[in-house]
Amino acid sequence: MGLVLLDTTVLIDVLRGRPALQRLRLMHDRLDVPATSPVNVEEIVRGLRPAEQASATDLVDGLFVVPLDRAAGERAGAWRRDFALRGITLSQADCLIAAAALFAGGRLATGNPRHFPMPQLEVEHWPVGA
Repeated sequence: MGLVLLDTTVLIDVLRGRPALQRLRLMHDRLDVPATSPVNVEEIVRGLRPAEQASATDLVDGLFVVPLDRAAGERAGAWRRDFALRGITLSQADCLIAAAALFAGGRLATGNPRHFPMPQLEVEHWPVGA
């Protein structure tokens, strides 16, 4: 039981009726709270197919949107800086998403676990299209 922040890869799979939709339904049975971040909402809206608009609105309306604040921004920036010093480039969006999940006390469900190497973050791999 707990909060699970759904990354964009998972949200796209849900919108397209792929197996992530079944995993989302199982979350309800486990009393997990499905959530997302403002960054994921932006990514979904930016890539929407015209026929997906209503479904996307319904999907996001059913999720808790985890807020981003100064502490999350600072954590995201520190991750980008620290990983860059080790030769690992992380995207701003992924660091903000990870910080949102961490500060909300939740896990992150994603199809791209390698984008989230932060040791403090619990990541669930939900394979894309599987």
